[in-house]
Amino acid sequence: MNTVADTWFMTERHLRNLMRQPAWIVISLVQPVVWLLLYGALFRKIVEIPGFGASSYIDFLTPGVVVMTALFSAGWSGMSLIDDVNRGVIDRFLVTPASRSSLVWGIIWQNGIVAVVQAAIIIVLGLVVGAEYPGGLLGLTVLTAASVLLGAGFGGMSNAIAILSRKEETMIAASNFVLLPLTFLSSVFMAQALMPGWMQGVARYNPVNWAVQAGREALTASPDWSTVLWRLGALLAFALVCGWLGTRAFRAYQRAV
Repeated sequence: MNTVADTWFMTERHLRNLMRQPAWIVISLVQPVVWLLLYGALFRKIVEIPGFGASSYIDFLTPGVVVMTALFSAGWSGMSLIDDVNRGVIDRFLVTPASRSSLVWGIIWQNGIVAVVQAAIIIVLGLVVGAEYPGGLLGLTVLTAASVLLGAGFGGMSNAIAILSRKEETMIAASNFVLLPLTFLSSVFMAQALMPGWMQGVARYNPVNWAVQAGREALTASPDWSTVLWRLGALLAFALVCGWLGTRAFRAYQRAV
């Protein structure tokens, strides 16, 4: 219970810090809107390619944008941790009885709350521009949960890189190296059946693709729930492992200072 209380305290702290940055809030909410409208218009006729498997690109794209938004928000979360390290905030927390895991999971929970808000905005906008969700509320809930789990995993990884490197340049380079390739090695923008063979092979082991596929499948009129649950389970395992790695990174940092 102490760990949960400490984690919620850290979550509230990061949310308060976020609310003090109105420019960041506006950009983080507007950016996925731009992605949905821009990519939706640019690739609108791609569904005419034989074998694409979807009749509406906006239906296909909306779950992908929800997942991609959570991925990028979480992947950059280590930047705030580096700022805390540089200002000595982390060192002060480390000499208190606060749970070490709360220092990681507080940021992850905050990312999850932000991801839920962003997902709601994208889903509503998708409705406005013509997207349909045959899976209903349950399907939308699964899509949001998959995005949150994906964000939790990459948030833990981002925090581990941040606390070990303590350099903004390293964090930026690592994020750019990982996030964009994983996005394009998934079915966010393109049906997996139309990818080159080697990309299809990589996509099978890509957590980003697991989240997109779970969300899209849950939003169909007759979902294959075994497929959905398998991918959600894989995402949960990924999140727990990355959270554990983030906590271990804090312990390595504590020994080094």
